[in-house]
Amino acid sequence: MAEQDSKTQEPSFRESVDIMFNRAVKLMDLSPGLEEKIRVCNATYVVRFGVRLRGAIHTFTGYRAVHSEHMEPVKGGIRYALAVHQDEVEALAALMTYKCALVDAPYGGSKGGLCINPRDWDEHELEQITRRFAYELIKRDMINPAQNVPAPDMGTGEREMAWIADQYKRMNTTDINGAACVTGKPLNAGGIAGRTEATGRGVQYALREFFRHPQDAAKAGLEGTLEGKRIIVQGLGNVGYHAAKFLSEEDGAKITGIIEHDGSLYDEKGLDVEDVRAHIVANGGVSGYAGAKHDPQGATLLEHECDILIPAALEGVINMTNAERIKAPLIIEAANGPTTAGADEILRKKGCVIIPDMYANAGGVTVSYFEWVKNLSHIRFGRMQRRAEEARHQLIVEELERLDDMLEHRWSMTPNFKEKYLRGADELELVRSGLDDTMRTAYQQMAQVWRERDDVEDLRTAAYLVSIRKVADSYRAKGL
Repeated sequence: MAEQDSKTQEPSFRESVDIMFNRAVKLMDLSPGLEEKIRVCNATYVVRFGVRLRGAIHTFTGYRAVHSEHMEPVKGGIRYALAVHQDEVEALAALMTYKCALVDAPYGGSKGGLCINPRDWDEHELEQITRRFAYELIKRDMINPAQNVPAPDMGTGEREMAWIADQYKRMNTTDINGAACVTGKPLNAGGIAGRTEATGRGVQYALREFFRHPQDAAKAGLEGTLEGKRIIVQGLGNVGYHAAKFLSEEDGAKITGIIEHDGSLYDEKGLDVEDVRAHIVANGGVSGYAGAKHDPQGATLLEHECDILIPAALEGVINMTNAERIKAPLIIEAANGPTTAGADEILRKKGCVIIPDMYANAGGVTVSYFEWVKNLSHIRFGRMQRRAEEARHQLIVEELERLDDMLEHRWSMTPNFKEKYLRGADELELVRSGLDDTMRTAYQQMAQVWRERDDVEDLRTAAYLVSIRKVADSYRAKGL
């Protein structure tokens, strides 16, 4: 009975975003009019279109919400899922506004969705559906490199983005910047190195930056580095897989648990992420995996002891029915809205530290920004300067080698130094460098508010304060 009461009190995803927004603006000095302007979703376009498939006409419903145009273009992914609805899309668009502001990506917030299960259709059918959806949005300038730039989200990827970009170019044959109408494209269609891994890589960089500040880690009862930290990941899709892979392979963390739609896997010694991923790709889930303990009630693993919990799939997985039993001292939200407002309050009172979604999963939009800039500049990063860097480095190495000869080889360079130093940065290295810098800078802005203001209890409120202030400043500069 108590569980049922909790469920009836559970705020929706959109209500959760509003609750968290309200908590932050109470601590700010905004006029009521400006506060309302920032809060509301500017516009939502609903499209219903038909596609002839399998000998019949099938009607699909899609959405594109624009939350804020304090900066243009607006930016946000398109997701394919049966659960897509207007409130969800508008809530996600609001999060995109705050996320872009937090990491200084020069966009307003937008989001799109199509009510469809992509598994129900083959590739050719999905292409027809995607192109028609894109057509409906493009002809109303809801996809445009200067006004509204989508990206992949749940259920979509670089394949769908390539179809959308091609559809835009077919309809706008003289737009030289047409490739910039969408990000997350394949490399051979105007994409950028590192985009597929970007959100997961951003989660890794966010955790690294968190542990660079011992006083912040201490608030979660943690110390040291990521080495040996026990991590449970909920959702081994694109984001969860890359985060788990990089944290285990590069930082020495142990992925002790993985939760998927058909159950969970657990091994206190650490799971082989690549092996689990291969099994999921081959079998559609974790069932039947022999290398770890399988529990068909996967969600219960959210409540297991670990150092770091990474919800990386759907919104609302941590809610009022399970928040009290969550044992992780640190949660990093790789998904959008995985913690409801009700659960957030429970966890804060328990002393759990949450690295919020608007910061933690901003790696995707950051690298999307780099891709958009690349498309507008019509040149890949590194093409102009890479060999010049190598030539300058060559002069230094040659001088060191000359000094070595003069000193009769009484010292020598570290093995592989010459090879590493001579190599100029390619596009992938530059993208990772830019992402790392973005995640560090955004964390420091957010954490400074958290540390210095007694009325700010958590990183989420701090993130909202930083981002809302930037949006407010943009509106004021426009004369509002």
